[in-house]
Amino acid sequence: MNQAIVLSKHPVGKVTESDFQLVERPSLPCEEGFFRTKNMWLSLDAGFRHWMAEGAGDNYLPGMQIGDPVQGVVIGEVIESRHSGYPVGCIVSARTAWEQFSVLDGKDLCNTLSPADGVPLHQYMSTLGLTGMTAWVGLYRVGNPRAGETVVISAAGGAVGTVAGQLAKAEGCRVVGLTSTRSKADWLVEDVGYDLVIDRETQPDLDQSLRDAVPEGIDVYFDNVGGHVLDTVMAQLKEGARIALSGAISEYEGPVEPLFNSYELVTKRVRMEGFMVTDHVVEFPAILNDLQNRLAEGTLKSYEQIYSGLSETPRAFCDMMHGASRGKCLVGLD
Repeated sequence: MNQAIVLSKHPVGKVTESDFQLVERPSLPCEEGFFRTKNMWLSLDAGFRHWMAEGAGDNYLPGMQIGDPVQGVVIGEVIESRHSGYPVGCIVSARTAWEQFSVLDGKDLCNTLSPADGVPLHQYMSTLGLTGMTAWVGLYRVGNPRAGETVVISAAGGAVGTVAGQLAKAEGCRVVGLTSTRSKADWLVEDVGYDLVIDRETQPDLDQSLRDAVPEGIDVYFDNVGGHVLDTVMAQLKEGARIALSGAISEYEGPVEPLFNSYELVTKRVRMEGFMVTDHVVEFPAILNDLQNRLAEGTLKSYEQIYSGLSETPRAFCDMMHGASRGKCLVGLD
């Protein structure tokens, strides 16, 4: 048998733990061309909330259906194999589901891992995984920061934000974060290395707070939120600014918030570009090498909030969605 977390109902508004259910399901057979993993780490990513909604599904992923295991990225060890590329004993990361065991064919973001000496395996789900690579691609392939510029990052205390902020700081930029609470803002300045962080709790007027923080305007905006936050930033850009669209968490649990300042993109010759990190697979080895070197040198730190046990996954996901976690949210399986 195989334990899994399934979608018990499509979330409406804020996701809750009752939207999920822990069930036991028959194990799937491992047929020719497939292999079975015993999953060790689950990556929790806010973007998957989009595909939990009723009627969801787009050119990137199909929507999740009630009763199906919840989609997610995992790290697991191959324990049975009828696939020559994935022998028993190798470690793989793949997009599969919140479950104890997975049967895979090696096609869905699946690759083998060779962890470096002294590097905890779970970091290949955070700073050395798709999270860190998302920060790297968004910052360097879209944002293109230069020393002395001002970089603003929304959801700064999240998985991508903590990495992107450190990378921008390493380029000699002034880095300003946007986050939910004052305590998280203080942590981002004192521990992560942001120059200044604006929080919704004590600074609800984002427009004025940004004008006070960056009166000269913004060169690069790394957006994880969309909606009103994106619109507010769009009114305070410098000429030639760049916007990297990484996520839109404001839309995952509520109505789409309109943008009113789009003409600013025209008059200030701004480049705004959405990206999917999976479009840059050919660069993954080089990006991984860069991130590993930074970690080894101590110029980059990895921040994770770790939950233990498959049954904790719904709570962990809800905590992440509602701002209660810091850094990358992970679940370690027994």
